[in-house]
Amino acid sequence: MRSKAHIKSHPIHPILVAFPIAFLVGAFVVDAYQYLANGTVTNAGAYLGIAGIVTGLLAAVPGIIDFIYVIPPKSSGNKRGAKHGILNTVVLFLFGAAIMVRDNDGQELTVLGIELLGVLLLTISGWLGGTLVYRNQIGVDIRYADAGKWKEEEVEEQQGRTQVATTAELKVNQMKLIRLGDKRIVLARTETEWVAFDDRCPHRGGSLAGGSMMCGTVQCPWHGSQFDVTNGQVNAGPAKEGIPVYKTDIEGDKIFIVL
Repeated sequence: MRSKAHIKSHPIHPILVAFPIAFLVGAFVVDAYQYLANGTVTNAGAYLGIAGIVTGLLAAVPGIIDFIYVIPPKSSGNKRGAKHGILNTVVLFLFGAAIMVRDNDGQELTVLGIELLGVLLLTISGWLGGTLVYRNQIGVDIRYADAGKWKEEEVEEQQGRTQVATTAELKVNQMKLIRLGDKRIVLARTETEWVAFDDRCPHRGGSLAGGSMMCGTVQCPWHGSQFDVTNGQVNAGPAKEGIPVYKTDIEGDKIFIVL
């Protein structure tokens, strides 16, 4: 799913995370050299730690935005994103603690122990972040034949039915993610009709709007489950359950979803 915090479709969070990783790991390496090899780098470790904390907080801002608005709720990716954020927060606290105790006499090994724990947790968090991108495709702007650009809109739900698009808005096999309150519904145009279905794949909660669609079939981008968009039934697993579908109405050039 396309990142909410991006520059011309390039997500900002992955760009920024390289800085705190480099600074925090560098702080541990420099302090290890100073304390264990009697190096002469004085307060370089403290400065690198401070730089890592500051850039880590900056990187957290687009990360939080994508966690709230991009990662599908009630999904394995959402749980993974929460763990990723919690671990990163703990890492920043650990390096902050190391900075606070480093000037106390005889605390060299304590500082190294705290920073080593921070680096290990940072490695685990980085693994989770990589999984979110490369497996869950968070922040990835999916393109396929006739998909067009990513479309997403928050619409206020109306009683009975709600207008969500116009007939000229989508081409054949193109999808649009509609946010109706706490509902996430995909509006799509097939070769023969307009369809609407739930955005959540019942297997692991992946976003179907972030997948691909053709010949009346939508495929989840996470594990490849396929669903018939007209009746919601499973065409191919690993999903065992179908997806809810919704009635659509057309009046002139307006498309409505009936809930």
